[in-house]
Amino acid sequence: MKWVYDIETYPNVFTCAFEAVDAPVKLFYEVSPWRNDSTEFLAFLQSQTNSTMVGFNNVGFDYPILHMIMKMGVVNPSIIYEKAQAVIESEDWTHHVHPSSRFIPQIDLLKVHHFDNKARMTSLKALEFVMKADNVEDLPFPPGTVLNRDQIQVLKHYNQHDVSMTKAFYLESLDMIRFREELSRKFDRDFMNHNDTKIGKDFFIMRLEQAGIQCYDYDRNGRTPIQTKRPVINLNDAILPWIKFQQPEFNRVLKWLKSQSITETKGVFKDVVARVGGIDFVFGLGGIHGSIESQVVESTDTHTIIDIDVESYYPSTAIAQRFKPAHYPDIFCDIYANLKEERKKYPKNTAENAMLKLALNGVYGDSNNPFSVFYDPLMTMQITLNGQLLLCYLVEKLIENVEYISIIQANTDGVTVKIPRGVRDVFNEVVEGWESVTKLKMEQVEYKRMFIRDVNNYIAETVDGKRKFKGAYMYKRGWHQDHSALVIPKVAEKVLLDGAPIRETVINWPDKMDFMLKVKVPRTSHLTIDDKPLQRITRYYVSTDGGSLFKWMPPLKGKTDWRKIGVECGWKVTPCNDIKDAVIPIDYEYYIQEVEKLCLILR
Repeated sequence: MKWVYDIETYPNVFTCAFEAVDAPVKLFYEVSPWRNDSTEFLAFLQSQTNSTMVGFNNVGFDYPILHMIMKMGVVNPSIIYEKAQAVIESEDWTHHVHPSSRFIPQIDLLKVHHFDNKARMTSLKALEFVMKADNVEDLPFPPGTVLNRDQIQVLKHYNQHDVSMTKAFYLESLDMIRFREELSRKFDRDFMNHNDTKIGKDFFIMRLEQAGIQCYDYDRNGRTPIQTKRPVINLNDAILPWIKFQQPEFNRVLKWLKSQSITETKGVFKDVVARVGGIDFVFGLGGIHGSIESQVVESTDTHTIIDIDVESYYPSTAIAQRFKPAHYPDIFCDIYANLKEERKKYPKNTAENAMLKLALNGVYGDSNNPFSVFYDPLMTMQITLNGQLLLCYLVEKLIENVEYISIIQANTDGVTVKIPRGVRDVFNEVVEGWESVTKLKMEQVEYKRMFIRDVNNYIAETVDGKRKFKGAYMYKRGWHQDHSALVIPKVAEKVLLDGAPIRETVINWPDKMDFMLKVKVPRTSHLTIDDKPLQRITRYYVSTDGGSLFKWMPPLKGKTDWRKIGVECGWKVTPCNDIKDAVIPIDYEYYIQEVEKLCLILR
């Protein structure tokens, strides 16, 4: 059986709420001066050793506390609160309970979705906003508060609400959970709390170790990843020697790169730009970028738009050019290539296919991870530098050989061009020549039209009607991304691709939740609406009446005055963490103006 759960800890109160995943069963336990469910709570925990508990950050917080309670056999709110504070303040693994030592197996949705990664950090409150919950509730009382009886009733409601929202998110995550369950069964290894990247990396390590390649050194203190550390990297050592250019601008950048020696990989490329074919190609560690701006590009009877790219470009480049961490033998490259071929044997909707894709992608990213067994920053530079230069090599060959070609975009793993239909065969010959030299395979998509604000913000429609969205025009966003005011990109799509009128479409938009926005401040700051305090994560919408929303940030060093920062300056807003508070009419003018910013620039 699976139980979703969450705990709350205060100096004089401990609560724990449960909700069954597959049954309409809810349980609540409280230990306080006014109620003592200790006996029942301990008995319940001891009866669940064959169950699984699901939570949000439960591996990092909730379960270490439950583990202590089960070991002590006592539920003491004061001791539990001290333990909770120690867990929160700890910056190491002191309180972590290894999976093999847990009394009850755990599934941590925060870890499954990789929300413990700094770039993806997402709270349950933020997810409540994304899931369009009726209530977005923050902790009702500051940590450390000694609660009275009435406050405990508020805490009980909050605790149960968190469990309900965690269960809702669990149901949204079922495909990911089932994938991990299937992998765990097939490989007899616990993948349940692995994020996607960790699944791929661990599987690759399994294959290396099966081939007799040692990935870790072991001693009495545990294991240490085998790595190649480089105090200095000469970029000339990373660049393929056969890459040469005729275009003066590409050649200038190539010569400059070859002359550089670096001591770290972050921030290597700044203002490295080559203007070729009428656009600026901007080089960066993540990839090359270039695009026309503020234009609509359409195919015609005489011209077509073609987008070409390499699937999994960076891993494919590493495999094709046999790039590897220096501390591994050449068989590393063979295993890498074999995984790519093995993936082709499985349909795309299978666990095996997904696992192998993750394994292929994980190695490149971890080549620059100082905690990984794949760490060798030279490999990172080999992949990123040559990946960009090989795209430039393709662009140069296209410009030299394809008459009347227009370069529309270059973006990390591919190029988009507009060409006369009569030169399609020549175009294909150039691409095939590039493929034979690089040992990479391009995929082609033909676009009907593109609405391009810049390289990171555009809509593209294929000839068969499929639509691709980037940046400000994208409304199908990841859980960790901002879902504020989705009505804006959704209406922009209708306007640009379907010819809908802006004003009428906004005013008649059926889903009022799409008008909602979110603001968040750290614990050191606070929010107010007309000087009335709000919770740290607040849902709101721009309204015809309402108040002025402000962030209050701590004083800068050497200053005493708090910084007051307006949110949606010049507009009135209505907070509605409880959707019942959304009683003031929406100010459609704000949303209309935002849609116009996305659409009118392209007309």
